[in-house]
Amino acid sequence: MSVYVYAITKAEHPLGLDDVKGVGEGPAELRAVSSGELSAVVSESPEDLSVSRRDVEAHHEVQEQLWADGAILPLSFGFVAQDEAAVEALLQERAEAFSRRLDELTGRAEFNVKGVADEDTLLRAILTESPQARELNEAIRDGGGTYDDRLALGELVAQEVQGRQGALGEEALAALRPYALAEQISPPSQQYFVNASFLVADEKSDEFAEAGGELAEALGEGVELRLRGPLPPYSFV
Repeated sequence: MSVYVYAITKAEHPLGLDDVKGVGEGPAELRAVSSGELSAVVSESPEDLSVSRRDVEAHHEVQEQLWADGAILPLSFGFVAQDEAAVEALLQERAEAFSRRLDELTGRAEFNVKGVADEDTLLRAILTESPQARELNEAIRDGGGTYDDRLALGELVAQEVQGRQGALGEEALAALRPYALAEQISPPSQQYFVNASFLVADEKSDEFAEAGGELAEALGEGVELRLRGPLPPYSFV
């Protein structure tokens, strides 16, 4: 029977899971599959597994409950093994690598940082601070100006937005990096000027969160910094 796998832990992990359930409409009962010094937390894999809010939240709740009591290697949502024997074989095959990574992640947490800049606020700043943009905007106001004027303004604004968002992203990274052991950076997007995950030692967690709060205030009007953590080290397994 196929099994759904949530995380890998050391065998001595307390596995305090009495108050949580697994994925599925049931929902599924949780259990451990062990081999040597490692365990995997699994449940019966539901036939109706889907990327639903219910199942995704259950998946993360199991991982966060485990992580609260010790280091884990959290698996991505939807990891299904053929049966318990396949899980045991994986634990045996990768025992050294899994144990080493669990040791490396002990006393570590992940913080995720996303930065959002309000487009209207950025546009107002550009039109206020850029003489060229202001001149072009005045030229095409109320239907005036030429096609080339409108094209030039659009290109200028796009360049300015990209440059300003890039600067905001670099400012955010520079402020938070001193408190982190490692980072995973996603490319800036139209939605986020920064989207990064940081691996932070437990003793630095409060300082990291405080630095994030100070950064959010320093970035100014129209800029929102969303900081989540401490979390299991999803991005560093």
